[in-house]
Amino acid sequence: MPEEKQDKLGKNPFEGRKYVRGVGRRKSSSATVQLYAKGTGKFLINKLELKDYFARPDLIEIAKASLEKLGKLDSTDINARAAGGGKKGQAESVRLAIARALISHDADLKPQLRAAGFVTVDRRVKERKKPGLKRARRAPQWSKR
Repeated sequence: MPEEKQDKLGKNPFEGRKYVRGVGRRKSSSATVQLYAKGTGKFLINKLELKDYFARPDLIEIAKASLEKLGKLDSTDINARAAGGGKKGQAESVRLAIARALISHDADLKPQLRAAGFVTVDRRVKERKKPGLKRARRAPQWSKR
């Protein structure tokens, strides 16, 4: 029984290979990416394929935008771990982490990624709700009488 389970899970396709690490954050989500320079285009997030983890096509485009900009989508492998926040925040944090990993691998790529806006950190987070208000700044409707 344990042998069947081992065969089902298979070996880790990234085990023993050299990689470059990048970390990205957006809103309350964070992502850690391992970038393998010599690869076949394999893209895993939390041990799932990219299209299985991000079901929406726009999120898939956001996550792999850094690689598409440089034309390295088919020549690199990505193993990412994303946590916290929503799916869009995770996709944007993966994009930033990939950009950072690419820059640490080859610093000459930074101007291209900077021009595309993939290196800039977006620190905006939702403002907290204040007491006596309905939302962060939305007050209850005022009535004269």
